[in-house]
Amino acid sequence: MTFAATSIRLIESTDASVIADHLARDEEASSRWDPKRPPEFYTTKGQIERIELLLGQYLSGQSWPGVIVSDGAVIGQITISGILRGPFQKGYLGYWVASPFQNMGHASRAVTMVLRVMSEDLGLHRAEASTQIDNFASHKVLRNNGFGTWGTAHSHIYIAEEWRDSLFWERTLSKEAPSV
Repeated sequence: MTFAATSIRLIESTDASVIADHLARDEEASSRWDPKRPPEFYTTKGQIERIELLLGQYLSGQSWPGVIVSDGAVIGQITISGILRGPFQKGYLGYWVASPFQNMGHASRAVTMVLRVMSEDLGLHRAEASTQIDNFASHKVLRNNGFGTWGTAHSHIYIAEEWRDSLFWERTLSKEAPSV
């Protein structure tokens, strides 16, 4: 079986339309994993505003917002957010892949690539993520990339009219001391 190539790159405002289309199509299916969003979130205009905010955070060193690309088409997002410098040198990883492209290894390959961005380009020491307890697909993606769990946050996130528990995940990227 041959799979399409996977790559990642920094998000651009011109990605807004395709991202909005993916999010709108997958809204019902992803409601199991994602908090409720206002209707404008699923529009090109709403995504342009969100992308501009993400790029502002990128320019200030707080995040690295990317897209997952397969054969030239944007199929999802991957973001390093909450970047902390100083003695922490860590970032928080989040990702999603549009439903037509799931179960093809894109998420695992994208996480592998973004871990290189975290360590080589951003000089981070630690990657963190969280998943819902029953999100077994994301558990597999993170385990495939060397993450281990380090705890459970009870009533961590409000989704689908209830507070849900989350698993916290971690991976050490480097043992080097942070630069002062």
